[in-house]
Amino acid sequence: MPGASDGRAPRRRGRRRGALSPATALLWLSPALVLIIGVVVFPAIKLVEAAFGRYSITGLRTGDAGTRNFSQVLGHEMLPTVLTNTIIWVVAVVVLTVLVSLAVAQFITKDFFGRRFVRLALIVPWAASLLITSQLFVLLYDYNYGLLNPLLMKLRIIGAPIDWLGDDSWTLISMIVVGIFVSVPFTAYVFVAGLNAIPEDVHEAAKIDGASPWQAYLRITLPLLRPAVLVATVLNTIYVFNSFPIIYTLNDRNPGFTHDTTITFMYKLAFKSQEKDVGMSAAAGILNVLLILVVVAIYLRVVDRGQTGESA
Repeated sequence: MPGASDGRAPRRRGRRRGALSPATALLWLSPALVLIIGVVVFPAIKLVEAAFGRYSITGLRTGDAGTRNFSQVLGHEMLPTVLTNTIIWVVAVVVLTVLVSLAVAQFITKDFFGRRFVRLALIVPWAASLLITSQLFVLLYDYNYGLLNPLLMKLRIIGAPIDWLGDDSWTLISMIVVGIFVSVPFTAYVFVAGLNAIPEDVHEAAKIDGASPWQAYLRITLPLLRPAVLVATVLNTIYVFNSFPIIYTLNDRNPGFTHDTTITFMYKLAFKSQEKDVGMSAAAGILNVLLILVVVAIYLRVVDRGQTGESA
């Protein structure tokens, strides 16, 4: 019968109380959307447009190039060297950064005198400008006036000065050291957050069961730190892959592409090589973005399979 109650609450019509209309929500989001369009979308469109264009040596567009720029980049004689440098640079910096940061995070979570000072000092390399830090290491590495050679010779670690940035066998290693130095603070603080999120009673239970500190770390702490390790690895991979100031500042004195990675290779194609080709540089930039997306996707896939296998 009309008006009879069937035990169900009547449906409320219309928008929920307090919910924003689409127009109002768009208004609030508009500053962020404008920023994304201006900083991300518009440059991406221009990059793609440049990658398919032909440019004069002064940077003026002279016509369409089709896929010629991509063919020239993929056929460049130094591309295998650049890709090898990129792989060594990214893998070495990310892996060593994670290992060092795990140790540093474990240390600064302990209670000791001066811990607050150590934590503040640790954040300085990450907070400082990469360009300033890189230039500081250029001065430290200098063959004639740097502080590193006299120190190592005084400690009898080396017998003669080393040209850290001029000797081909040491240049990439010297850059990797700087990459680790500036990456450890952020990564260590990510791991500190992960360690603080682990319940203390878990470690107490491990002690009661007779587990040694090393066993407890390997079988309890590290598995529970996996989300933090995943985040740190992905972010560091992207960050290190695109780290221009370190490589360019430390390697600027060396001609050619012998010690370059894809990010500085892209820059030199446009401004510092014999090609001086904006179109080739843009094509290299697109290939660089695709390469890092593939690397991150493969890593996430491998991690996902590992977690699925463990839970099965």
